[in-house]
This record gives sequence, structure tokens and C-alpha cells, in this order.
Amino acid sequence: MSTYLADAAEDLTVEGPSATFTYRRLGPTGSTPLILLNRVRGTLDWWDPELLDRLAAEHDVIVFDNVGTGYTTGTPRDSLAGLADGAVEFIEALGLKQVDLLGWTLGGTVAQHITRTRPDLVRRLVVAAANPGGTVPGAPDPNPKVRATMTKPQVTGDDLVYLFFPETDTGRAAGHAHLARVATRLATGVPEVSEAAATGQITAIGKDAAIPFEQVRADLESIQQPVLYATGMQDVMIPALAAYTAVQHLPHATLVAYSDAGHAFLFQRAKDFAAQVTAFLAD
Repeated sequence: MSTYLADAAEDLTVEGPSATFTYRRLGPTGSTPLILLNRVRGTLDWWDPELLDRLAAEHDVIVFDNVGTGYTTGTPRDSLAGLADGAVEFIEALGLKQVDLLGWTLGGTVAQHITRTRPDLVRRLVVAAANPGGTVPGAPDPNPKVRATMTKPQVTGDDLVYLFFPETDTGRAAGHAHLARVATRLATGVPEVSEAAATGQITAIGKDAAIPFEQVRADLESIQQPVLYATGMQDVMIPALAAYTAVQHLPHATLVAYSDAGHAFLFQRAKDFAAQVTAFLAD
């Protein structure tokens, strides 16, 4: 039996104009809710329960599936703007007037878009292992193995360990420990991300990569909220340079880097990262 409170959280639903959203809510209410935005091919069940438990110790934490993804109905989106609109639709369907956002990988890029286009809705922003947009100047060429792995029709556990954790004994052990923690939810035959939704998400990433970095820089400079940018130095998907570059153009940003972790540093270093997020949101 799981020892994580997150594994016992019930599925809830709320109706929006374009979808019936499924979400889970953990932790004490009364503070500004912390909304988590997920990765490519990620559903509610892929959030690591250790991280959720640690965040929910002091925060009202909400995880959800975006339009057309996992448990949520509707037509999948294929652009950052569409994904952002879906997230805003969900937040407004809950009747929330202001939230904090924590976005991981694609979710982090979407969270930045929301913060920029709906500044009234976002109090503070946490960006984990995400691209600020466009193609970061000086970034190395993408590893062909990474894209080939990402776009496979079926991504295996070993594929995820390669994509998200360092290729070291410690990194691989952390990856398999993460898979073991999410296995409780995944073992029940729950919805996966459809090929249409996955294709839409990958298309959104491609469209975002084509944005000129001059526009990305201007977009970053327009964000006035406090931002916590975090990265793993061994990230094979999005180089740490992306986070370093982003904070140079954000007016109120803090950068945190984990030397021994990769794209899923927030699961590998859940205790440390949750402490960083808690301190940042409390300022």
C-alpha cells in the first residue's frame, strides 16, 4: 500500500466551456492555490507523489489534465496559446481569481505564456526544466536520440529514465525510484495521452522553437511577477543554458541549478526543490 497522501487524492471534475476537466487537490486551503502544469505525454498520474506530498504540506496544490489530455475531455491543442487557454479555462472554471503556477518542461513554457498574457491571474511563477521560448542563442544542437525517443509511438520506462535522469548509476537509480513511486497510480489502467494529444503537444513545441529570440526576450522582459527558474545541469532535453539565459531577461527572477540531476530534477531532488518552492512562495 502506498504511503503517499497524493495517491489517495480523489479525482474531481469541473465543467469548462470546451471540456470537462479532471483534477486533484491536495493540502490546506486558504492560501493562493499552486497550479501544476505538466510535460509532454504527462497526465495526472505521472506527477511524482513524493513531490506532491512535500509541496502540499504547506500549499493548496492542484494538478489537472489539460483539454483533450488524459482524463479531460475535449479536442487537444497544438500551440502554446491553445494550451495556455485550456489552463486558464480550467482555473476560471474553478472560480479562482489568482494563482501561483509551477510548470515543468512544456508546462513551464505554457506557464510563462499565461503569466505574460494574463498577469492579473498569476501571483508567482515557478519554471522547472523549461525553454523560455524560441531557440536560445548558443544552445547546442538537439541530440537526435532525444527527439527520436520523444517521438516514439510508445515511450517505455527505460526511455523516460534516459530522457529525465543523468546517465550515471545514481541517476538511473533515481529514475527507477521515480517510476516505482508513480506505479501505484499507473497500475490501475488509467487513461493515457492519446496520439493526437501527444502530436499536438510536440507540434506546439515546434511552433514555439520557431519564434525569433528577439521576441522571446521582449516577452520575458514584460513579466513583472517574481519567477523561480530551476534546472538540472545534466538535462539532455533542455540545456541549463536555457534557464541561465531566461533569468538574464526576467526583471525579478531567481535561478536554482542542481549539478547532479537532469530534466526530472524536481523528482530526483524532491525534498530540496519543494523547500525552494515553499520559501519562494512565502516571500
